[in-house]
Amino acid sequence: MAGTSRRPTAVLAALAGAVIAVVLGFLTVGVQASVEPHGLPVAVAVPDNAPPQLRAAAAHLQDQSGEALSWQVTSSAEARRLLDDKDVYGVLELAPGHIGVVVSGAVNPSGSQIAQQALTGAGQALATAMSQATGTPAAPVRVETVHPASAAGRTAPLAVSILAWVGSLAAGALLVVLAQRAGRRVGVGARLTQVIVGAVLITGVAAGFLALWDSSLPLDWDVLGYILLTAAAFASVQTALLRLLGIRAMAILGPLYLLAPNVAGQVPELLNPAYRVLLWSWTPFRFSTEGTRSLLQGTADAPDVTTGVWVLGAMLVAGLVVIAWPGREREPAPVEAAPELQPAR
Repeated sequence: MAGTSRRPTAVLAALAGAVIAVVLGFLTVGVQASVEPHGLPVAVAVPDNAPPQLRAAAAHLQDQSGEALSWQVTSSAEARRLLDDKDVYGVLELAPGHIGVVVSGAVNPSGSQIAQQALTGAGQALATAMSQATGTPAAPVRVETVHPASAAGRTAPLAVSILAWVGSLAAGALLVVLAQRAGRRVGVGARLTQVIVGAVLITGVAAGFLALWDSSLPLDWDVLGYILLTAAAFASVQTALLRLLGIRAMAILGPLYLLAPNVAGQVPELLNPAYRVLLWSWTPFRFSTEGTRSLLQGTADAPDVTTGVWVLGAMLVAGLVVIAWPGREREPAPVEAAPELQPAR
């Protein structure tokens, strides 16, 4: 008769579960719970021939830069260029008889929403002050959205990254498990085939979902190529770790799915500085997500597209090097047969 587990073992198991819950609490829901703007970059634009009072108002806003917002004064054309390059999250335009807020659908919606609220409030305050000074009715603050994004356009970039990660991870883990059950090694050819074929299939799946969610989203070669690069890079890194560690690599790759999307869905200026350094600074999800967002919303010249190509390309090459590097493959874990049932005496 088998002995029962000891109580100390049960206590240690419960303690381990509590520790894991604390860690995941800090690294998942803690990210969302601590969201607060820290130096969110915005611009205030005034024309070259603006009257002195508008320039004084713009300078006053710049002097009022605090912990939440970081203002810079520039021209309207330059401010819109900064917005397209995602160097600012919104623009407050000041002109005689006009106060407007400009945001972009190509910018991370979390940062864009905070910027729009803050800029609209600042614009309304300026309009009220000018109205009281001149004795004229306050001009309404108009909000303009360039590169407007639908609900699908706002959520699709992160969704595509998640599909690429989870799909590639499932394929790599299944290949390892099936090889272990068959008592065979996974060769280089099989791993490369899984990376290439899996990336192509996942790209097709992502394209299908994009067309289903919003048929107006562009599915040109730039978009499809970037998604293919994302899926191939993720699959390459995952397969490389699975070659080095076997199925135990899932202990690393699995939690990354829980951690990275929470961070990639935010902009760094909204994250607690600790999360910004420990998670946002290195997660590959942010490169895939923001690059895809720029391509889907028609800002292919944004710097994050080029940065994403370099980072994802480096991940792809590094993973392929590990996969193809000559060396002895890890022996598959033996599958133990179930003990035969002994007749009761």
